Amino acid sequence: MAKKSKKFLAALERVDREKRYDAVEALNLVKEIDYAGFDATIEVAYRLGVDPKQADQQIRGAMVLPHGTGKTQTVIVFAKGDAAKAAQEAGADFVGDSDLVEKVQGGWLDFDVVVAAPDMMAEVGKLGRVLGPKGLMPNPKTGTVTPNVAKAVNDIKAGQVTYRVDRQSNIHVPIGKVSFETEKLQENLAALHDVIVKAKPASSKGTYIKNMAVASTFGPGVKVDNSTVN
Repeated sequence: MAKKSKKFLAALERVDREKRYDAVEALNLVKEIDYAGFDATIEVAYRLGVDPKQADQQIRGAMVLPHGTGKTQTVIVFAKGDAAKAAQEAGADFVGDSDLVEKVQGGWLDFDVVVAAPDMMAEVGKLGRVLGPKGLMPNPKTGTVTPNVAKAVNDIKAGQVTYRVDRQSNIHVPIGKVSFETEKLQENLAALHDVIVKAKPASSKGTYIKNMAVASTFGPGVKVDNSTVN
């Protein structure tokens, strides 16, 4: 186990690890105890009562946060013809077809999000071994494989986040920066929470949201009473 820094331990001392805080109180505390030397990201983590091994319980999707994430995303788009032109006009950072595929195959990975038009997926599929392990492979469920590439680019640039339950039934999603006003963080959290709640699979039994916590990049987690998120 990695040794905890003195700053982390000092921040941890200010957190009641047995308490589930009111959402606003938790966000304020996370901001107060953050000690990073930069504008750290605040993330929410969910532990869900689902079985990811079951196909109908694999929660995954995308949404645009009301106030964005505070991070500028570099977006590349695999498209040609009118779709490529639309992507460029929407503000995509890099647009191409087979030439862009070859560039990525050559080891170039200086981007955050990949969008593809459906007619490009045969080519993009060749990049599975490169993009897959990094979680960058375009997928219809997250809106990154779409005939409307311009809308996808606009949504991503506006602060779209993706969510996906992992093998341990957890979901981690950024909701903003430490520099954000608490009200904006709370509104982002509430919007995401509403989506997660509505995504509950019909086959999931028992408690759906088992645990919920917020934390900054290096800071300790602060448990949240999910009934206070609104």
